[in-house]
Amino acid sequence: MTESGLQAIGPKRAIIIFDTNFGNTERIGKSISAGLQRAGVKVDIVSTREALPGPLQTYDLIVIGAPTQKFTASEPMKEFIGRLEKREGGLEGKSFFAFDTKLPSRFSGSAAKYIESRLEKMGLRAAAQRSSAIGRGSTFKLDEGEEVRFEGIGVELGRGIAGQSAKN
Repeated sequence: MTESGLQAIGPKRAIIIFDTNFGNTERIGKSISAGLQRAGVKVDIVSTREALPGPLQTYDLIVIGAPTQKFTASEPMKEFIGRLEKREGGLEGKSFFAFDTKLPSRFSGSAAKYIESRLEKMGLRAAAQRSSAIGRGSTFKLDEGEEVRFEGIGVELGRGIAGQSAKN
């Protein structure tokens, strides 16, 4: 509490949790992070191997992304979501955003759809509709402009959790 009796409000906090194979999903996560930071949000970014489900309730926004594999989320991401489902409450009502990296075909499936569905079943609410970063090739190279597009999504997410207007 401040001297005026009002509760001091610190900067909003977000965490980005990602799985990646070729580094592309991590690059998209870093783009979202840059956008969130531009909107004044403090961001932590970790891989599924480093992420611990316990402290997630301290964040205002939870961003989760994975590559789409076999029409759904990667196995490391599914394992992480499974750990989240086993934890004891505390995330109901939290805001989240799901993203993935995938091929442009509508038949490729969506890791983000899987992530979004599972988080909503746990009682979290989507801050924005899931989104896919598109790439191509046998080594999966992101399409030009995807990182910039996702930085813009990060700015909008940040403005949303900070309650700011849509001005730059």
